[in-house]
Amino acid sequence: MRISRRAVVTAAVLATVLPLSACGGESGSGSSDASGKVEGKITFQTWNLQANFKDYFNGVIAGFEKKYPGTEVKWVDRPGEGYADKISADAAGGTLPDVVNVSPDLVAPLARAGLALDLDKAAPQYRKEYLDGAWKAHQIPGTEGTYAFPWYLNTGPMFYNKRLFKDAGLDPEKPPTTYDQVFADGLELAGKSNGKVATLANVPTIEDFGRYGGQLMNKEGTAFAFNDAKGGELLTHYKELYDAKALDAQALTATPESSGHKFLTESVAMNPGSALDLANFKKQAPSLYKNIGITDQVSSTGKANMYVMGLMVNAQTKQKPAAVAFAHYVTDAARQMDFAKQVAIFPSTAGSLDDPYFTKEDGTDETRVRVAAAKSLKTAVNYTPVLFSEQMKTELRNQIAKALQGKQSPKEALDNAVKACDRLLQQS
Repeated sequence: MRISRRAVVTAAVLATVLPLSACGGESGSGSSDASGKVEGKITFQTWNLQANFKDYFNGVIAGFEKKYPGTEVKWVDRPGEGYADKISADAAGGTLPDVVNVSPDLVAPLARAGLALDLDKAAPQYRKEYLDGAWKAHQIPGTEGTYAFPWYLNTGPMFYNKRLFKDAGLDPEKPPTTYDQVFADGLELAGKSNGKVATLANVPTIEDFGRYGGQLMNKEGTAFAFNDAKGGELLTHYKELYDAKALDAQALTATPESSGHKFLTESVAMNPGSALDLANFKKQAPSLYKNIGITDQVSSTGKANMYVMGLMVNAQTKQKPAAVAFAHYVTDAARQMDFAKQVAIFPSTAGSLDDPYFTKEDGTDETRVRVAAAKSLKTAVNYTPVLFSEQMKTELRNQIAKALQGKQSPKEALDNAVKACDRLLQQS
């Protein structure tokens, strides 16, 4: 997959649950024992990376084969379009590669089908090398185990318009960082501007319910729970923002592109983004650029949201020691650090984010955002439940729209969304 902030986000949310009913049970090679000599030929599959990073991966493969004589790695790269369908077909046909690039939602059905190796059993010695939140991202509610090595991470800070805050009588050097602060400042901004300036341009997503402190799913992984008291409270506040024009009027149909344009034209005071956006602001909106502020993601839990990519080991591989060793090699601190310096992603390995590359600013837009994002990733978590499908996201968004329009209460909206999502969960 192409690695940009938006692409990583998209990959994390757009993959569909794979239909694996055609897969058989585990064979003898499906055990969790990964001990033994690292040797033999394995296949490594990535997600639309070859076009831009061919030299990097060829170098990684050469390094691994040198470290472990007698190994051979065949690299295959699949296009982004249809990637989930390709994995589904390979899984059903018994042709799944030995090491596979996955996102948490892709690995969940593979793990349930017995095709993803449980690293807590096969390679527990490596867990301490990774950030705790990144390691847990490939765990599945109701199932014990971790089913992929954490690879690269991504997140983004929150941008805000200092001038708009100052014009409303708010301290431009103290932007809101919790939801309660956003709600209070949002009403103030809307009131002082007679409804011309909204604070946000998007309706809440499942990540917002998580960052607000609500429970998203039961521990067994059998039902969703974002209609709890915290969830109702969050949506009630969003309704108040919407009625006061503190939430943009077009938020119900907003896309990342449209909400970004709202921020660019200074009709919205806050918007998430990346270093790429800063460069765009500098070119297209100099007045915004000179008043840009950068702060942490809004969160009432103290932890930001992260997007995670991983490397899964096929539980049925005939070369389990080599496959585990290679997946670990690609995702170890040295390789991840090298990769992060080629593209705007972040390593999932413990301690890597303390490197000066992620802590020292040099006055450029790129390092301003990099440092802010890296700081938040140290304690970030993946709030999106691995079992939350694209259809479920649509159900939640539709019900939220009805609540904001006053067609149903926030509680009714969330109750209906949970019922629909539970039904889809049972069908998967």
